[in-house]
Amino acid sequence: MFFFLYRVEHARMHAKHKGHEAMHAEMVLILIVTLVVAQLVLVQWKQRHPKSYNLVTLFQMWVVPLYFTTKLHWWRFLTTWFIFSVITAYISYRATRKPLACTTPRLVYKWFLLLYKISYATGIAGYTVVMFTLFGINLIFRIKPEDAMDFGVSLLFYGLYYGVLGRDFAEMCADFMASTVGYYSASGMPTKHLSDNICAVCGQPILVDVSEEGIIENTYRLSCNHVFHEFCIRGWCIVGKKQMCPYCKEKVDLKRMFSNPWERPHVMYGQLLDWLRYLVAWQPVIIGFVQGINYILGLE
Repeated sequence: MFFFLYRVEHARMHAKHKGHEAMHAEMVLILIVTLVVAQLVLVQWKQRHPKSYNLVTLFQMWVVPLYFTTKLHWWRFLTTWFIFSVITAYISYRATRKPLACTTPRLVYKWFLLLYKISYATGIAGYTVVMFTLFGINLIFRIKPEDAMDFGVSLLFYGLYYGVLGRDFAEMCADFMASTVGYYSASGMPTKHLSDNICAVCGQPILVDVSEEGIIENTYRLSCNHVFHEFCIRGWCIVGKKQMCPYCKEKVDLKRMFSNPWERPHVMYGQLLDWLRYLVAWQPVIIGFVQGINYILGLE
């Protein structure tokens, strides 16, 4: 019965669009041209005005999913979005204060590093559930395929979305705090003297020697011989996307810093989030622009 109804519906749609091949070709051409032009415009915008591009992209990332989930009444997502927004707004407020409190950088990086790890674990869990469902392992636990797939895709979406959004907010806070702390200037020369036992990210003393094993966190020494708290330098490099020393701006070798192969996927995951930013922030806007063009031209 279902197959018969599907064939009837398919035949009805085919009859409705019969003879519209030229119109469909025109719509496809508009879509391709718009995507190419939009990509070129975004690339040029990012290269010429990176600050405004990042700010608008961050706003898009924050608002566009909110619009669709509110329209679809996805209250679970709206709840997590509200909690994330409140905490991140407080963290961002602390990061933009002048003078900057000595405990703020560490608080900022610990929050975003925690958020990054949670999103990473959530995304991996969602991907695992999806793969298990495709291989039929869900049937062992008597879980319907559609329920298991919905659960896996939801986890994957939560992990990727909050991972991208968290990294963007972290980068914004990192840029502002770097200029507020004032360890380096536009010319690349440090404007303040850094003691050997002070972390350049948070400004707090280094209590654990580089050669010692810390109870809570270890101490990292970069190739430029500057030392940092583990949470601070991890947050600076992975979450804040800064691959240079906070004090002297020397290039940071991430492979040398994260010699453990189990830690390197965090870096690759961060790169994946950067690739997905375009799809979440700008793709809905571009598709909406294409639909507007089609509507003006009278194309369906």
